Amino acid sequence: MSDLERYYRVLELEPGATLEEVNQAYKDLVFVWHPDRIPKDNLRLQQKAQDKLKAINEAREKLRSLKIKHQTTLNSPPPQEEKPSQTTQKPPKQNSDLSGKDYSRANLSNKDLSGRNLSYANLSGANLSDTFMHKVNLRGANLSEANLFRANLLLADLREANLRGANLIGADLSGTDLRGADLTGARIRSGERLLVKLIGANLAGAIMPDGEIYQ
Repeated sequence: MSDLERYYRVLELEPGATLEEVNQAYKDLVFVWHPDRIPKDNLRLQQKAQDKLKAINEAREKLRSLKIKHQTTLNSPPPQEEKPSQTTQKPPKQNSDLSGKDYSRANLSNKDLSGRNLSYANLSGANLSDTFMHKVNLRGANLSEANLFRANLLLADLREANLRGANLIGADLSGTDLRGADLTGARIRSGERLLVKLIGANLAGAIMPDGEIYQ
């Protein structure tokens, strides 16, 4: 079996699956195998979950890189001689420090912001639906009125973040640090049904949507 076939198999996909299918399969499997969903005293399953997540992460990154490279090649115009005065703006690297940046009202839907440092950034009113933000640093960030519908915020740092009026329906906040965050008016329910995943989240001192401070 080739490495490519193995990556598809890890994500339980047929060869040739689209990038969207790869991303969705990744989100589903991360949710299933997240260690916070497994009893801490079951060391065997905890280790199995860690191994699964490692394989899932590797498969997604490899397939994502291959598909983006292939798409770029298909869409690239014929090469042209570059003028000396031209400068090529490179996209920010995965570990770029974006702290304090202004992304208010920006459309960041379906982006991969995992591991980025967005502490104290202004994301007010931003569209972050279906955005992948595993282990992102959003400490002190302004996310007021942001759309985080189905966003993946596993193990994110949201300490003292402003989430007033944010749409968190369908978001995965498992393992997230929400200490001191302000969720006043945030949308997390449909009627009496909670529609946000908060498995293992730290809510100490957070202001809940109803204005109560979580003890």
